[in-house]
Amino acid sequence: MIKQKLVLIGNGMAGVRAIEEVLKINPNGFEITIFGTEPYPNYNRIQLSKVLQGGTSVSDITLNDWEWYEDNKIRFYPGETVTSINTKEQTVSTDKGRIESYDQLIIATGSNPFMLPLPGADKEGVKAFRNIKDCEEMIEYSKKHKKAAVIGGGLLGLEAARGLLNLGMEVDVIHIFDYLMERQLDRTAGKLLQTELEKQGMNFILQKNTAEITGRKTCYRIKVYGWQQN
Repeated sequence: MIKQKLVLIGNGMAGVRAIEEVLKINPNGFEITIFGTEPYPNYNRIQLSKVLQGGTSVSDITLNDWEWYEDNKIRFYPGETVTSINTKEQTVSTDKGRIESYDQLIIATGSNPFMLPLPGADKEGVKAFRNIKDCEEMIEYSKKHKKAAVIGGGLLGLEAARGLLNLGMEVDVIHIFDYLMERQLDRTAGKLLQTELEKQGMNFILQKNTAEITGRKTCYRIKVYGWQQN
């Protein structure tokens, strides 16, 4: 029996979970190829904040290690990005010049982090918090710098702030609303959370919009309407 060629673009949690189900239902039905932009096996992105906070390593949040791909006869290309799809020829092309044919194609590339369109948002030291590389770079920055600003007082922002505190940084959290985690909490609960986090060392600038990130090449100061961090 000739196996169909199944290509997965995106080595994240959703895409690999789909492959796991395919293997359960029809373990011998497909010749599977996975492309992942990151140079890592599949990991739990939700747990990245624990890596940043310390006490958890990247290996601790790995969901499917290198052996899993080998054991399931999956051709895995880490650190390789699919740049185009030819639906007529049923092929995908990558940034490394590879062309792979497919019978079935799964696109599970996830989302990109939203970066506020602020003046200076492209400066060195301004990071989103989305993947292992972001996490590692923030840890390295904490070894050289002592102050950090987190724009956004939602769940992920507060988890990042907690991690930066653990790394020994002074942390200011800038939030547009008048209380934290407004999507999950009411005002009373948000204020109680703020009080507890202030006891832990966080500083909050609420009901403020970030205006600009200044510095020649590297982030040096964050200007907020009515406040600025040096």
